[in-house]
Amino acid sequence: MISRRALLASVAAPARKPNFLFLIADDHAGYVLGADGNRKVATPNLDHFAGQGVRFARHYCNQPVCTPSRQSLLTGQMPSAAGVTVLKTSLDPSKPTLAKQFKGAGYRTAVFGKMHLNRPSAPGLYGFDDMMTEGDIQKAWGAEPPKRDLPAGVKRKPRWQPFKDPARIWLNADKLPFPRYYEEMRGTFTANRAIDWLKKHKNDAEPFALWVSFPEPHSPYDFPIDHKDQYDPKTFAVPTIGPEDGGQIPLIFRDLTPADKQGIIASYYTAVSSLDRNVGDVLQALDRLGLAENTCVFYMADHGYCLGQHGRFEKHCGYEPALRVPLLVRYPGRIRQAAVVNDLTEHIDVPATITDLLGLDPLPIQHGQSLRPCLEGKKPAAPRRQIFSQYLENEEVYLAGDRWKLIFCSGRRKRTDGYETDRPTPGRHIELYDKKADPGEFTNVAAKHPEVVASMQQSILARYRSTHPDAAQEPKNLAASEAIEFYVVPRDA
Repeated sequence: MISRRALLASVAAPARKPNFLFLIADDHAGYVLGADGNRKVATPNLDHFAGQGVRFARHYCNQPVCTPSRQSLLTGQMPSAAGVTVLKTSLDPSKPTLAKQFKGAGYRTAVFGKMHLNRPSAPGLYGFDDMMTEGDIQKAWGAEPPKRDLPAGVKRKPRWQPFKDPARIWLNADKLPFPRYYEEMRGTFTANRAIDWLKKHKNDAEPFALWVSFPEPHSPYDFPIDHKDQYDPKTFAVPTIGPEDGGQIPLIFRDLTPADKQGIIASYYTAVSSLDRNVGDVLQALDRLGLAENTCVFYMADHGYCLGQHGRFEKHCGYEPALRVPLLVRYPGRIRQAAVVNDLTEHIDVPATITDLLGLDPLPIQHGQSLRPCLEGKKPAAPRRQIFSQYLENEEVYLAGDRWKLIFCSGRRKRTDGYETDRPTPGRHIELYDKKADPGEFTNVAAKHPEVVASMQQSILARYRSTHPDAAQEPKNLAASEAIEFYVVPRDA
């Protein structure tokens, strides 16, 4: 029989704060996921995870390139406001971050894996108590010799040299495995370091907020020897090239054969399945350690990826495959299970959702809106009607709703990302796609619908004017296209 004193103590004891786990992949496109309806890819762990929580079926990044996207997720600000819009920029350590919000709420914070912070890790940096980012991972993992001999006859994958080697080599068209077994891979090493940290801190008085960032499926699509026969390249269809695609296909991809493209797609799918296994390792560790029931878990990627659509094999553009990203959320007993949200959502909504859902103070600057109503089965007060993204390396901006998609490019900036076309500086061009009639985004109808173009340009300007740090310096009396060109210039410090 429970004594009155024990009963009162149990009633008075405050509930333990929930833990938080953020799992993020590099270049995982939203359409390469079993739960998204893809019957070709094997992602059993992510599919099971999706069934335990909520999947956002129309979630989009705010910039389809690694560093800006990740630092926007960390700060809750649009990339231009975060001050990170090109690949090599490092986030200002004084910026507010999600990790700092968790620290302020009494959490122990840690990060393991590829974060694109572009500076060495250090205790306390960006609000992380414990850090083992890509440089640390590479050094520690590289120091561990393989534990198993390679099977006879396995061809070794060459060193990854993008833009130096032909695209078929650095995109792994030959579907060559990395010369290690699953338990020896870098992604597995990353997962195991995170699991070790969970074991060490599972009984701490303070709750934890842990980021685990995997390197896959980013090219060269590393996968282990024991996964090398998982997909047959010949079973993959090569995406159709549209009638207007020719001139925009980067030169580096022009000599890829259909067989090359099939091999590249199969390599990517194999890397996704290897990633899925890593994610499963971490989620299963949560269960074994008795942490799953009180841990809120988010899974997503930094941006999407093209696998031959429009002749491209990368992100760095505004087509649908490069922008749409998986977003899965599990929070036992607090949100819905096996639910799918079809509202339009953006990366900047994720930090706002996390602070709201876990009872943290909002970030000082928060450009997104909380998705908590969607997680709880309620209607959001103001669902998004359009999603906004940009790629400032090429001075491009994108806006898309249920029907229309606008791609605006200044055409003034010579690309330095390796994806040059026939015309390095083609001048301003505007593309409008009718997504209902043309879901593949093949036919530009901007000339037929000038009123739609004008309206969408005003919406782009409204977003920039409400979030861009230089909005007050916008020159007066500019035409809409000229004003947009003021904002799409990279201004990273």
